[in-house]
Amino acid sequence: MTGTADQRPGRIAALDIARTVALIGMAIYHFTYDLEMFGHLSPGTAVTGFWAIFARLVAGSFLFLAGISLWLAHAQGIRWRPFVRRVAVIAGAALIVTIGTRIALPQTFVFFGILHSIATASVIGLLFLRLPAAITLAAAAGVFAISHLPHNPAFDAPLLWPLGLSTNARPAIDYVPLFPWLAPFLAGLALAKLGTRSGLWSHLTHHSEPSPLAWPGRHSLAIYLIHQPVLIGLVWAATQIML
Repeated sequence: MTGTADQRPGRIAALDIARTVALIGMAIYHFTYDLEMFGHLSPGTAVTGFWAIFARLVAGSFLFLAGISLWLAHAQGIRWRPFVRRVAVIAGAALIVTIGTRIALPQTFVFFGILHSIATASVIGLLFLRLPAAITLAAAAGVFAISHLPHNPAFDAPLLWPLGLSTNARPAIDYVPLFPWLAPFLAGLALAKLGTRSGLWSHLTHHSEPSPLAWPGRHSLAIYLIHQPVLIGLVWAATQIML
């Protein structure tokens, strides 16, 4: 369930399946976004009403699960080599997204999206590993509350846009700033601590059964990187056929 510096933690099928569900939600939302982009849905469909709420739930679920994963991997002590490797991979993937969208969509490229947020939150999360769950939950609530205060021009410098507190951050097709999105990450970390206290993770580890639904969740980063080009290609091809 958890590992020391020289032990690899076991996987929990339920968490992999939860990641799979999040991936399905992500694909559904991005398919809707792509349909709008190609003119098959009314402008603004993907960023208003139900779909805006749905997108927030999906993003929040990824960050929540990342918080749980940080605790399960490092509860008994930070395993520095796997941690650095994982953050480096996520940060590298985030850079690929930034470069790719900068080329394809220069006006709305991703400068701080979901991958940037997960990588940064993972580093910040190390500060909370040894703190009580109650303090971590309080920090999550504080982050969420601060994000709803009036934004301040003092945070308008582009380097501070990842905080999410500026008044003039440039538009981006994926913008997941630390305020408020650090909140679900810390909430996942805190609840994972409570899960250890209650014996939940030991129970789930000992009763994890192989499931095809767990496979996508085990490869969530790769699926994240390839799914949108595939969806865009499919929608584009369908659009050409319909013309």
